[in-house]
Amino acid sequence: QVQLVESGGGSVQAGGSLTLSCAASGYFFSINAMGWYRQAPGNQRELVANIFSGGRTNYADSVKGRFTVSRDNAKNMVYLQMNSLKPEDTAVYYCKIVGEVVAGIFTDYWGKGTLVTVSS
Repeated sequence: QVQLVESGGGSVQAGGSLTLSCAASGYFFSINAMGWYRQAPGNQRELVANIFSGGRTNYADSVKGRFTVSRDNAKNMVYLQMNSLKPEDTAVYYCKIVGEVVAGIFTDYWGKGTLVTVSS
């Protein structure tokens, strides 16, 4: 059974930094994309950043230059280093992976989320 567990959320002042981690447990033939989404109150869930199995990354314009996504394939983990945080980064952050649990079939898996609060 696949399970994603996020950690590293918390409260920080504007300009500060946080690092989020997400550990994926269970058996995978392979994992394609791993990444982070966020949802602020009253808003839709949006992509923050993702990283593909070959290392290519993709970022939302609002976080480019401030956030860095990385992954450890041996540990099935994905990280999000967040620097220069702004109050508008306040949201619940969700980890998502696209994993091949059944051969040839890729499925989205989500964590339960971790809250990041940035105060001004």
